Amino acid sequence: MPEDIKKETIDNETAENKAEEIEIEGADEESTQAAEEAKDTDMNETESDDDASADVDAKADEKSDEKKGLFKKKKKDKKDEQIEELNDRLKRQMAEFENFRKRSEKEKSQMFDMGAKTIVEKILPVIDNFERGLAAVPDDKKDDPFITGMDKVYKQMLTELDAAGVKPIECVGQEFDPDFHNAVMQVENDELESGTVAQELQKGYMYKDSVVRHSMVSVVQ
Repeated sequence: MPEDIKKETIDNETAENKAEEIEIEGADEESTQAAEEAKDTDMNETESDDDASADVDAKADEKSDEKKGLFKKKKKDKKDEQIEELNDRLKRQMAEFENFRKRSEKEKSQMFDMGAKTIVEKILPVIDNFERGLAAVPDDKKDDPFITGMDKVYKQMLTELDAAGVKPIECVGQEFDPDFHNAVMQVENDELESGTVAQELQKGYMYKDSVVRHSMVSVVQ
């Protein structure tokens, strides 16, 4: 075989070998690149899983902290408990004192009324005597200065009793009421209905809303 042809054949084989090496190297590079990309993907997925796990752990920690915070809020300090106890005790004592004050004022008012009624009961016979004495004065002596003076004293006493809450009980012509009237006799009267007060024998008086003395009356049969 001529040397030129032989040399050309060798060069062609060498070129083919180099081309195959280049293709193999390219394939190796592509495989290597694909492997690296797959590795990067796996790493990214691993990091994503790690991040998700970290988020779950963080949320769990937050819930745990919240529960601990709630537990701490529910658990009161001893000082706060003592303050609440003292405040409650103070409110109770203030309420008891207010009730005691109202009860004392009521009892004081009742005692004052009882004392006033006792005094009025003792004054009423004096009023009765004034009325009897003035009613017995003859008409020709009613202008006597002494009689005029006694009449003024009598009227002044009535004025003061009225200012203190003492008032006479109206009875004549009224229906008999045992709460205010004391019937001592029955009479016949064609002008009045049965059970009506016909005459007042002794005047009765009231102090505020209570009867000091019942009116002594006669009632129509």
